[in-house]
Amino acid sequence: MEIYESARKHGISDQDIRHGIEHALVAADEDETNKVLYLGPDRAGNLLEIVTVVRDDDTEIVIHAMRMRRIYEPLLGEIGERDG
Repeated sequence: MEIYESARKHGISDQDIRHGIEHALVAADEDETNKVLYLGPDRAGNLLEIVTVVRDDDTEIVIHAMRMRRIYEPLLGEIGERDG
């Protein structure tokens, strides 16, 4: 998986980006686009928001990564609702 320089803007390491995607709690396709939002932990357990662009060959390029903002907390709540 390729990681664009823009994904490193907020100081998230490549290893933490990959860990967040591999262990994502949420992976949501954005309607009408070729982007995917991942919410997953870095190697220390801090939640990240990661955005990728899906290429025509189905590979992904990471374009954004930072600590998860509160606006995404409702997406995490949906996990418990489905399990409960």
